[in-house]
Amino acid sequence: MELIALLGLPLLGGAALALWGASPRAAELNALFSLATFVAGGALTARVILGGPLVIGNEQFFIDAFNVFLVALTSLVGLTTALFSRPYMRIETDRGHLSPGRLRLYHSMYQLFMFTMLLALTTNNMGILWVALEAATLTTVLLVSLYRTAASLEAAWKYFILCGVGIAQALFGTILLYFAAERLLGASGGALLWTHLDAVKGQLEPTVLAIAFVFLLVGYGTKVGLVPLHNWLPDAHAEGPTPVSAVLSGLLLNVALYAVVRCKILVVGALHSDLPGRMLMGFGLLSVLVAAFFLWRQRDVKRLFAYSSIEHMGIITFAFGMGGPVANFAALLHMTVHSLTKSAIFFAVGHATQKAGTQNMEDIRGLLLRSPTIGWGLMLGSLAILGMPPFGVFASEFLILTTAMREQPWATPILLLALGVAFGAIFRRVQPMVFGEPHARRLPHSPALLPVFAHLLLVLMLGLYIPGQLAAWYRLAAGLIG
Repeated sequence: MELIALLGLPLLGGAALALWGASPRAAELNALFSLATFVAGGALTARVILGGPLVIGNEQFFIDAFNVFLVALTSLVGLTTALFSRPYMRIETDRGHLSPGRLRLYHSMYQLFMFTMLLALTTNNMGILWVALEAATLTTVLLVSLYRTAASLEAAWKYFILCGVGIAQALFGTILLYFAAERLLGASGGALLWTHLDAVKGQLEPTVLAIAFVFLLVGYGTKVGLVPLHNWLPDAHAEGPTPVSAVLSGLLLNVALYAVVRCKILVVGALHSDLPGRMLMGFGLLSVLVAAFFLWRQRDVKRLFAYSSIEHMGIITFAFGMGGPVANFAALLHMTVHSLTKSAIFFAVGHATQKAGTQNMEDIRGLLLRSPTIGWGLMLGSLAILGMPPFGVFASEFLILTTAMREQPWATPILLLALGVAFGAIFRRVQPMVFGEPHARRLPHSPALLPVFAHLLLVLMLGLYIPGQLAAWYRLAAGLIG
């Protein structure tokens, strides 16, 4: 019942908002559907924690501690982003940036995007996982191009082409996976069910699985934004509405990486080697290093934090590549704090750019004097994402670094260099935006800053103290990953 509600509510919301998405109460309706989805996600999470993994719907859906953790995170960020978008989209409409038709498109596609994310997380079928991520691409292409400017259309086209090519590689990898499993599991649909594949992974043909993983990593890694497959991500973040940037960084990248990790579990079991782990570490380190240096070249504030997302997804990918209970625990913690912190930053950035009338950082100054809540939100969010104690990002990065010192010492200097470069690049840009001479205008609607500080409070809590039940949950999910 909880799963039906979790998937049915955003699907129903997309249909309802396709009809009434331009009405004066459309933003409240969007938030209401997101709240109901969050409640359904919480109920499903409680059921899995108390009763263990679920296999339901004729084995088409599988929920364990790993994916239900992401279900809870996805539904939470989906709710807070819907709350943030209420005043944000009203201001955009008042300023003539959006027509009623585009507002309807935004609200309906937002709900459909949430449906695709939750479907990808809960499905047991590797084919449906691929379909869900492809559907996520299509919905977000429409959201990125919402403003219909030349730059937004170009960004959407680049996103569509690059992720379309990437997802085609993932399809070929999925076909190879089916080819390897069909000999053992038969030609029925069971050859694509993850639970069936996991049960026989030690008997799968290792050569075929190794080739399949290359295609799956390249395909889904494109949607994660791993270098050198990252070119779509900064443009999509910069040209789309800010709520879209928040869910892209906070949700889509996590779900794509979830798909990679699920595939890694199967391939490691078939190969009995750490080749998949080394590949993840290589892509992760390259992403961290390249993104850190690209941060210094940015002038657009949303592109700045888009490259920061690439950097942090690289850190998480590296941690999953190392594997083991501590590294996996740290990666899951980092997924949580990064999603919460980065979405909070984009909420603050969205209102800051509306006040300044530009995304150029040179023209955004004195937020702390003109709008103290926005200024503090941006400053605290930036300090959190840079890994300053006592925020949770510091705790997860500390765990990843200390594990790397013990298990992969050669990688530690690279990580430290990249983190240092990123710290300098972001801090030198954010400091004058917050503390400089103000020249911003008032907003016609009060900004939604409760989601900003709610997210940062959670990140602070996770840096100071992780509740015992939550820590046990992370440890269980880390053990499932292997």
